[in-house]
Parts: sequence; C-alpha cells; structure tokens
Amino acid sequence: MDAFYVSVEMLRHPELRGRPVVVAYDGPRGVVTTASYEARKYGVHSALPMVTARRRCPQLTVLPVDMQLYKRGSVKVMETLREYSDEVEVVGLDEAYVDLSGSPVPQSRAHEIKRRIKEVTHLVCSIGLAPNKLMAKIASDLDKPDGFFVLDHDNWLATVGDKPASLLPGVGPKTFERLRTAGVETVAQLAQTDEVTLERGFGPNHGAGLRARANGIGSTTLNEERVRKSESRETTFPEDVTDREFLHETVERLARSVCESLASNNRRGRTVTLKIRLQPFKTYTRSRTLPSHTCEPEQVVATARELLDRFDPQRPVRLVGVGLAGLAEEEVRHQPGQLAV
Repeated sequence: MDAFYVSVEMLRHPELRGRPVVVAYDGPRGVVTTASYEARKYGVHSALPMVTARRRCPQLTVLPVDMQLYKRGSVKVMETLREYSDEVEVVGLDEAYVDLSGSPVPQSRAHEIKRRIKEVTHLVCSIGLAPNKLMAKIASDLDKPDGFFVLDHDNWLATVGDKPASLLPGVGPKTFERLRTAGVETVAQLAQTDEVTLERGFGPNHGAGLRARANGIGSTTLNEERVRKSESRETTFPEDVTDREFLHETVERLARSVCESLASNNRRGRTVTLKIRLQPFKTYTRSRTLPSHTCEPEQVVATARELLDRFDPQRPVRLVGVGLAGLAEEEVRHQPGQLAV
C-alpha cells in the first residue's frame, strides 16, 4: 500500500489531498511515521525527526497516529487479497505476499487485484510480480506510487544491476560498507563476485546468501502463520522525567493499555517486560515471568511497577515502555469496519 497511514487519513480529510502531510507522534522528540508523496518532495520521510521535518517543510500538516483506523483499513485490504488466492502472507498492516502461481494469467490477475483494492478501499497500491519473494518485494518499490512492475531472471540485472547492493535485504549499512571496502558497490558487482571472496569476508552461509540474493534467488514459500509473540506500549516524554510518581503513573497506564488490547483479542501473556531509556540514549530492559498466563491489569501493573522500583533509574528517563510476551490462546479475527470515521 502506498503511504498507507496518510492515504487512509485522506479518506476522512479529503481537503488535505495534494498537500504535504505526515502522520506522526508529534512533539519535540516526535518522528514521522508516514509522509505523503507531496511531503517527500521536501525531503520528509518516515523516521525523520519532526523538528527536521518542520524545518524542511514549514507548511507541513501533521496528523496524529490513529492505529485503530489503520488496522481496520488493513483488514479490508487483506480480505480483498484473499479473494484472489488462498495463500497470503501478511507482512504488516500495509504489505503482503500473494501466491498467484496457480493462475494461468498472473499479470492479469495482479492488475485485477489493484483494481479491486481501489474499488473496495478507495486506496492505491503498488504491485511487484516476480517468481520469488525477493524479486517481488523489490519490484513493488520500483514504480511507486500506484505502480506495477514485473521482474524475472531475464531482466533482473538489467533492471537493478546498477543499483547499490544495499537495495538487497540483508545488506545493511555495515555490510554495505564492508562490501565497498572490498570494491563491491552494485548489485551486479556483488552477483559476479566469486564465492571464495565472499565466504572469506562474511563466512560461508552469509557470503553465499549475499551472492544468491544479488542474482535474484529468493524463497517462494509463504509464511501464512504470523502469530504475535508479544504486545507492548511505550512513550517518549517531551522532556526527560525524574518524577518517580509520574513514572509510576505512566507505567500503569501503559500496562493497562496492553492488558486491554490482549483481553479484546482473547490473549494472555506470561512475561512482563519494562523498557527504560536514559540519557544519553542508553536503553535497558527488565523482565519477570509470572507463574501463569494473564491479562489481569492489576497483576501486570504491580509487576511492572516493581520492576521500575528495582531498576531505580538514577538519571532522567527519556522513554518508558511495558510489554507482555509469551502470548497464548488463539487471536480473534477483527471484524472489518468502516475505513473512515
């Protein structure tokens, strides 16, 4: 889905269409969650600090995050995808893999999916069609927004060979820098690098995997079971906090929010985790496993507050979070609702 959060917001704020808009957790330490394509022209993008975003685009409109709205929109999208295939791997609220290998005309089928998603949700998406997940993911980003791109082994290197090797999954900044030091900068160069050199620099498994991905080799198996293992909430304070009572109140609020969400989905957790970030950006976690699974707010609140007391932060707190892990029981599927409120 293209600029998903912003696109959903445009359904209830049509007057903002064509203007630079971001969905963000605003504030001195807020960051951009999603930026409209108009905002991106000013260099505003996701994960950018809001202070920088406003400086780059003074006329920016900032909308608060409404996750429940986006979840309802996501349900509609994913249900639409399942009209066309029994095999759908949901990667996030706005992304999925769909297996069309059983279709005699996959390109026509994919175009029909685009049309149907727009008809049902009034949103646009970009589709990448390819023989494996690696190629499909990259193809979906080559023609945004509202795009359609087909990659296969015949046009793979001709299309992406000159692009930086960092285009590939698994080639992060550190790996890319090590490749550059070895004289390998592009996808094509990585694809042609001999296995011995890569194994010597990155080990046999990682080295072989890098070369395979550079040659467009990827998995064709969809993972349709993506069960959540944990649920958490966190908040970044506008100003660093030293008030212990305020920290206790915040921990309680976050813990109750986690329990409410789990209860609504018929789930319970067993391990309570407290997350704390102190100056200067040092993050700590403390956990406790309970005797049995629970989503009872009082028990989770008491455990989280005790973890806070035992940690006893000696420096101002920048961020605090509470989570429950080791979730059990089946999730109840959310019923589809209206996209716009």
